Amino acid sequence: MSPTEQRNRLRAMLAGTQCVSPASVFDPLSARIAQAVGYELGMLAGSVASHTTLAAPDLIVLTLSEFAEQIRRIMRASKLSLLVDADHGYGNALNVMRTVEELEHAGVSAMSIEDTALPARFGQPEGTDELISTAEMIGKLKAAVAARKDPATVIAGRTAALKVEDTARTVERVKAYAACGVDCIFIIGVETIDQVKAVHEAAKLPVIVGSAPASIKREEFVAAGARILLQGHQPVAAAAKALRETYTHLFNGGAPADLKDKIISAREMDALVDGESYKKRQAAYLR
Repeated sequence: MSPTEQRNRLRAMLAGTQCVSPASVFDPLSARIAQAVGYELGMLAGSVASHTTLAAPDLIVLTLSEFAEQIRRIMRASKLSLLVDADHGYGNALNVMRTVEELEHAGVSAMSIEDTALPARFGQPEGTDELISTAEMIGKLKAAVAARKDPATVIAGRTAALKVEDTARTVERVKAYAACGVDCIFIIGVETIDQVKAVHEAAKLPVIVGSAPASIKREEFVAAGARILLQGHQPVAAAAKALRETYTHLFNGGAPADLKDKIISAREMDALVDGESYKKRQAAYLR
């Protein structure tokens, strides 16, 4: 499947009548596992990339080149349509253009550019979000749309306004972002389904919801115009817990055989890493 085909598959999801959730992936193996389970849509979050690439917190210390390289590894190993969190685009509007060029070349199907002021400024209260001006964000989004080479690549305008401003001011921002030519609106900080409806009605575009109360049902999201709903990044946390438990067991003298029920078999691992294909290559070219 070509990158354009993967992108068009994501566009079909955005134009569809369901609200789907992506698999939160973080490396080639996790993407291959998600694909084997049946996922067609994956997501690489900036926070997850920072955790797994640098073992660092989500403080915008990951570089664009590091992020793009991890995406290339994931896309080389999977056929997922990949949505990525490109944070603030790694700088101003010109940096955003470079970001779009690099991430599109790496194979993403969609990327979000957000209006949060990143990285945190000197003296900014811990745990708070600050927004760039609407005018600056318009420049970034117009630059992002202009920079893509494949028209199928999805550009999402992401806003944290619901965490900082009221719904009315959020709607004004969303209208301005939609007018830049983006393909969808990505919102975080949702507390009610009415907020999703208001954003969708203002933008006239599909909505990606970053997180929301569990009390809101999926069919409500569908009716409100949401087509993608994130569910958090439990897979990387689950992997970290499994690794810690396994290392602890072995470090404390536990027998490897005791882990049999907690690990996949050699045959399953071979299937995940496409072992049969490599055996055929060995037979064809190493004999």
